[in-house]
Amino acid sequence: DGDRFIEIWNIVFMQYDRAQSGQLTPLPKPSVDTGMGMERLAAILQGVHSNYDIDIFRHLIDAAQVATEAPDRNANSLKVLADHIRSCAFLIVDGVRPGNEGRDYVLRRIIRRAARHGHKLGVDEPFFYRLVAPLVAVMGEAYPDLTEAQPEVERVLRQEEERFLQTLASGMQVLDAELVNVPAGGTIAGDVVFKLYDTHGFPFDLTADIARERGFLLDEAGFEHAMAERRAQSRAASQFSQQTHVVDVSSATCFEGYTQDQAQGEIMALVHDGAPVEVLEAGQAGVLVLDHTPFYAESGGQVGDTGVITTASGRFVVTDTQKQGGNFLHLGEVIEGRVTLGDVADAAIDTARRAAIRLNHSATHLLHAALRQVLGPHVHQKGSRVGAESLRFDFSQPEPITDAQLREIELIVNAQIRENHPIETQEMPVDEARAAGAMALFGEKYGNVVRVVTMGPFSMELCGGTHARRGGDMGLIKIVGETGVASGVRRIEAVTGAAAFALLTQTENTLAEIAQLVRGSRQDALSRVGQILERNRQLERELVDMKTHLAVQAGGHLLSSAVAVGDVKYLVAELPNADANTLRDMVDQLKNKLGTSAVLLASVEEGKVRLIAGVSKDLTAKIKAGDLVNIAALPVGGKGGGRPDMAQAGGSQPEHLDHALADARTWLHAQLN
Repeated sequence: DGDRFIEIWNIVFMQYDRAQSGQLTPLPKPSVDTGMGMERLAAILQGVHSNYDIDIFRHLIDAAQVATEAPDRNANSLKVLADHIRSCAFLIVDGVRPGNEGRDYVLRRIIRRAARHGHKLGVDEPFFYRLVAPLVAVMGEAYPDLTEAQPEVERVLRQEEERFLQTLASGMQVLDAELVNVPAGGTIAGDVVFKLYDTHGFPFDLTADIARERGFLLDEAGFEHAMAERRAQSRAASQFSQQTHVVDVSSATCFEGYTQDQAQGEIMALVHDGAPVEVLEAGQAGVLVLDHTPFYAESGGQVGDTGVITTASGRFVVTDTQKQGGNFLHLGEVIEGRVTLGDVADAAIDTARRAAIRLNHSATHLLHAALRQVLGPHVHQKGSRVGAESLRFDFSQPEPITDAQLREIELIVNAQIRENHPIETQEMPVDEARAAGAMALFGEKYGNVVRVVTMGPFSMELCGGTHARRGGDMGLIKIVGETGVASGVRRIEAVTGAAAFALLTQTENTLAEIAQLVRGSRQDALSRVGQILERNRQLERELVDMKTHLAVQAGGHLLSSAVAVGDVKYLVAELPNADANTLRDMVDQLKNKLGTSAVLLASVEEGKVRLIAGVSKDLTAKIKAGDLVNIAALPVGGKGGGRPDMAQAGGSQPEHLDHALADARTWLHAQLN
């Protein structure tokens, strides 16, 4: 008790498992958990009383005070900023980027909490990123990766700060409006907290900080209820989730698929309609678990294998393979006979499909390395889907990739394919693999021993998937698309092997057809298309000129058909095949020549009626162009609008145009009389 003693290291002896009943069961492997407070140890060695007074924190707190211009160096917010800059920087160095799920969301929450503390100190612009340089100054020597990644860390932090500051103001308005109705010391409703989270990007703990500062409580249960409802709405029911949650096999499946396409195993479990069964009959779909299998279960972005499992009494077609714990779950249907629990089964994968998947998986490794070479070391894999038909690779990248960069990336990968390096796999301790430079997918859980896939000197990654034997097996890669899928995440889609050759063949055939259409060779097809397009533009200009000339001629003849009502004239007529610009020009010309007047012109082009009305400004108090054009539009099934002196409409019933023009004449005559 008291402050005479301070704990800097604790040791926990873990010996028993305590059941809910309170019964203690000895653990199979007792262990000792040790935890040292490194910052406390530093505080003792440096002779200070607080972790925040050690050299690293002192430097960062000073930097935070300068960045925020905070008057009080002891402000708690400065300590928060000093702590958070370390967390954020190292997360970004390890490949995490702000997002809405998992570790990405953890990073976003920390950054936004830091931005909130800056806001408390009166800072209303991005500042947090400026603490990266002071952090590198005190920790960069011990962590060279931090020094190397400094520009990227600063960019990510600044971008996220800017994004959050845009929403902070609107979110605070919502919160302030709600707090008006909450009594002092009262509770903020859970649905309000969820609205701030869902609409404005306020993490729960950020809202909790603000509430605590102002003396309010949060309805955490209500927030969790709203969150659960949203998850329930988003969660799509799947056959897999219904079928597999009841699988309970004590021993893990032994995967033979790295070296074999076929394997013999015993059926350890069967599931039908969400319940364990002992037999699956013909026509029944379900899940089958073997103790040995060559089927690869979906993981690491690679899709699960398909194929056939055969017993002495039946055949089970596998449409997908998934993993639950250590068990490989074969999803499919009995197409012949029956399969029974305990049967010995021969399992055979679809080898052609697996071969195509292997090529695409190897291509993702080469693509990853090429992306880092062209775009920079900030590129990290954010997800992938490796199928038989194509591959999809998601990666961290703040802006779109240019066409020139895409071409360079594709050229690099194809050059590596032509190098035809053997693709080698080796198991080694995880620390040894990392020391050798193997790329790891951040957040992925690895055991003490990992599988390393190497492709010459170009690529080395930790990977449990199946791969081609040599780089040349891929034939070539063809990138077919590049898009953005989330903030700071881009996606490349590509094909390899036979699919890439098929795409090139299709492109060649299309080029040949174009060459035939333009009466040229494939070599000069592009220039021939350019010539045709230019000739087409020239003809279009000539056509417009001709239509205008004909319309002017027709307009001159129309003047004689204008009807005078006192000092006012009106003209209603059709100009066949005139486009909108021509009609509009003619309406203006006729108004100018007629003086105080109302003009309605119509044309029919490609089965559509076009109507334009014009009224001289000195007549708009009596006649509106919009009223006039709508009188004519009604019989042709249309509607229009515009200014009092100019309006237009369209219609889809040209057979009623004469009726429409007659109605317009009758209406004008009545209005003017």
